[in-house]
Amino acid sequence: MHIRTAAAATAGSLVLLALLAPTAQADTHKGDLAFTSVSFSKTTVNVGVSEVQKLTASATLKDNSGIRTVMGFKLVSPDNRIQYAKSSTCTRPTSTTMKCTWSYGLDPRTDDYFDLRNSSAGTWHLDMEAGAYDGDFYTLDSSVTMKVKRFAKLATTQATPEPVAKGKTLTVTGALTRADWNTNAYVGFAGQKVALQFKKSGSSTYTTVKTVTSDSTGKLKTTTTANAAGTWRWQFAGTGTTSSATAAGDGVALK
Repeated sequence: MHIRTAAAATAGSLVLLALLAPTAQADTHKGDLAFTSVSFSKTTVNVGVSEVQKLTASATLKDNSGIRTVMGFKLVSPDNRIQYAKSSTCTRPTSTTMKCTWSYGLDPRTDDYFDLRNSSAGTWHLDMEAGAYDGDFYTLDSSVTMKVKRFAKLATTQATPEPVAKGKTLTVTGALTRADWNTNAYVGFAGQKVALQFKKSGSSTYTTVKTVTSDSTGKLKTTTTANAAGTWRWQFAGTGTTSSATAAGDGVALK
């Protein structure tokens, strides 16, 4: 796998890149130029192994002399990779304000635009510069963040025997995997706490019965006592770099 590089990018560029970048610094500014609002269409983006995940960033800027230019508008990952916007749109609602929207596409595939690595998962920040006609400026560096996580999956819950006698032991199995961006495959997620939950027949609410740790290959297995008919499922809360996941349930009747 390789990293695509470019010497420069300008506003409205349709280029999507991954390259090494300097470590984030604090925001800097001069004068009254300010970002009055900055937001993402998604505060967390979960990326699998094949599909591009899209998001936008929007900002409103203001300066009493008017906004002269906005540059950069790039996303920077924890491992200092940069992704420039695929497209940008800016308008001037008044003589002193500017509103801009930038679109991005996070792609895990090695044969397409952007080469995500496992080390890229975590907190990303928005990085851009704006200048006013009177010389004021604002560099937005580390204050606006969002999460990019490796997508996690739980295999369909399996509970046996079915049906089961009331008060007898039920064995419940499953498997937790997550996207590996280095190999573009789903791999077992070891050593993770996963909740075994139960929903009694006629109820709409699941309750956590116990917590089980996934083994070295991401597999889950435990036993529990069957006291009522209902549905069993696994649920994973996620981590700072991996999404949450909920397994399809397995209904078990009593005999």
